[in-house]
Amino acid sequence: MIALFYALPFLTATIDLSRAVVVTREPDAIAAKVLVEEVQKRTGLRLRTASSAPENSPAITIAIEPSGKLKREGYRLQADRASVHITGADARGTLYGVGHFLRTMTWSPNQLTFQTPSDITTAPAYPIRGHQLGYRTQANSYDAWTVAQFEQYIRELAFFGVNSIESIPFHDDRPTPVMKVPRREMNRAMSEICYRYGLDYWAWTPADFDLKDTAQRAKMLERFDEFFKDSKELTGVFFPGGDPGNNPPELVLPFLEDVSRRMLPVHPKARVWLSLQWFNAAQVDSIYAYIEREKPAWLGGLVAGPSSPRVQPTRVRLPQQYKLRLYPDLTHDKICEYQVPSWDQAYALTLGREAINPRPSEFALIHNWFAPYSDGFISYSDGVHDDVNKTVFSALSWDPARSVRSILTDYAHVYFDPAVAEPAADGILALERNWRGPLAANGAVESTLLAWQRLEQQAPQLESNWRWQMCLLRANYDAYVRRRLINETQLENAANAILAQARVRGAERAMTDAASVLNRAVDAPVSPRLRARIEDLCAKLFQSIGLQTSVDKYFASGEERGAVLDFVDYPLNNRWWLEDEFQKIRNLPSESAKVARLETIATWEHPGPGSFYDNVGNESKSHHVVRGYSEFVAPEEDQRPEPMFWWWEQGKSRARLSWQATMWPHSLIYEGVDPSARYTIRSTGYGQALLRINGERVEPTVDGKQMGEFKEFPVAPRFLKERRLVLTWDKPTGEEKLNWRNRSRLSEVWLLRQN
Repeated sequence: MIALFYALPFLTATIDLSRAVVVTREPDAIAAKVLVEEVQKRTGLRLRTASSAPENSPAITIAIEPSGKLKREGYRLQADRASVHITGADARGTLYGVGHFLRTMTWSPNQLTFQTPSDITTAPAYPIRGHQLGYRTQANSYDAWTVAQFEQYIRELAFFGVNSIESIPFHDDRPTPVMKVPRREMNRAMSEICYRYGLDYWAWTPADFDLKDTAQRAKMLERFDEFFKDSKELTGVFFPGGDPGNNPPELVLPFLEDVSRRMLPVHPKARVWLSLQWFNAAQVDSIYAYIEREKPAWLGGLVAGPSSPRVQPTRVRLPQQYKLRLYPDLTHDKICEYQVPSWDQAYALTLGREAINPRPSEFALIHNWFAPYSDGFISYSDGVHDDVNKTVFSALSWDPARSVRSILTDYAHVYFDPAVAEPAADGILALERNWRGPLAANGAVESTLLAWQRLEQQAPQLESNWRWQMCLLRANYDAYVRRRLINETQLENAANAILAQARVRGAERAMTDAASVLNRAVDAPVSPRLRARIEDLCAKLFQSIGLQTSVDKYFASGEERGAVLDFVDYPLNNRWWLEDEFQKIRNLPSESAKVARLETIATWEHPGPGSFYDNVGNESKSHHVVRGYSEFVAPEEDQRPEPMFWWWEQGKSRARLSWQATMWPHSLIYEGVDPSARYTIRSTGYGQALLRINGERVEPTVDGKQMGEFKEFPVAPRFLKERRLVLTWDKPTGEEKLNWRNRSRLSEVWLLRQN
């Protein structure tokens, strides 16, 4: 961004615009329409429009300056004591100038003021700035919208400089009860909205079938014909190489040639774009060879998304006449391109993959890390839950030098209320910090809840504002999960203490008493008021913006699609697993066998003096795991292993929690071990565990392969001489062709001192 002049604070004043006239030669132009309507929504004032400035009233003048003094899509915003001038390089520039004005004006009912003097000239840093808004069943909110809601949201994205909207016209034809408009009609409407606002319109069009199937191939080309005919204007068609789809380049490229032949006569300026997702190295080479050989005019460029080759070498290898567009996943929290770093398993189990997820600082890092290699971005989004992340990416693609807090202050200023803009911005930053590190030790979660409760009291008029409701839901949900985690951890510890006395109590009584303690989580739940507030906010969000937080209640398309209400009470200890284990133990042949198994369970995570336990995927229970980070690391580099939070049985697995969060750590280090003692390394996981002790490969004497089975590795005396053990693992072998779900993994590690 280029700023010609910023007023010094001690020189500023305000201009009262409550009776201002909007001066424009085109009263029906979208910029003037947005300004008048958005001011009225916030203040109740309906500003009058005129073709010339009045003599006795302040004016807000909107004009286009085609002389070339302003860069493409740029604008100049000036304010003095009598008027505001918004001058755009083109129609888009005036729209973005109006967005800037709306983000920074001061307003309240029947009042509108603006700070003066001010003179800002600015233009976007990147030419492609957009978001994918897919009207399909898989989305957790978009599929419940009306045409008017889509228009409003697209308008609001433009406040922060967005110039591209990507639809999903074909994919996912499952029926859903929440759709209010047929998909073809909505596709047509989205194209018309973009046309009216002067924005670029794109389409994401995967082929999740075998392109050798000539009937299906022909049917999809017919759908393209229909889509091209229906679209008022079209900028690009994005075809992902995978996710979904599993077709090789020799089928994909001829298909895209056919698509372009049908598209270009109708939309001659449109181009086809391709991502290299899921292609192997040889297939990637074949695509570059095709581009070099054929130099296809129909190809706009490549798209770098999840499971694509790295961004930097892609830009280096791609011929300069083709563009590179980023496709960042802003919408998912786990099992995704940018998993939440240092996320507590309690969140992963309850909030899941698609929760309300403001991650402003992290996504600012991600944007500014990758953007310089690109021509911009259109993000992957499956709902409004990632609205803050969209705003951060949008604002930084206009001006990468902006601070995160200033973006959030603008966000709260324009969408909430100027009176609470700064504390609300801090509240959003606090929500991001709620997700960092071990949850039980993060007392700031309670402070975040208190901050949002104070804001709620301060701004009751925002009760029906869906963005406000999302922040409140997260603040309440986070605190509720933390309180449950602390309580249920204590209950499991108490139950294990009872099981440890099974030899004295008797196995049956020990199990009965332990189960009674564990069931207090259900019989005497913590914080029922918070639980009720969560239920209330989920209902309000379904009404206000169609957010589907439950499969049964609010028609979420699946448990992992933002259905946080369905998991709000998922056990945060091993209660379910213990219930199942007790049933197995009751079938054992002898009391001694029952007692032995109960003692193993009781000491599972507390193996006794001189022994140690690490649940490698749980940061709060893995004190010997070397994580190798302080705050952030390069988002594309493999510097910091992150756990895999598994999704079994639609998220309702009864497996031991430690088996549901796995990771190959950088290393485990034990300091000050006793060189005269005897030790064994034990681990659980699945498949192979190619262990090295102090750099030397060792073989197991017990080699369980299935989840929950033990592997054991004796520690030779020579490893103990330096009083330090360093455990590392080689990459499992022979698994290159296995689906990632079937590859080896590591869950738990013990260093057991033999008595």
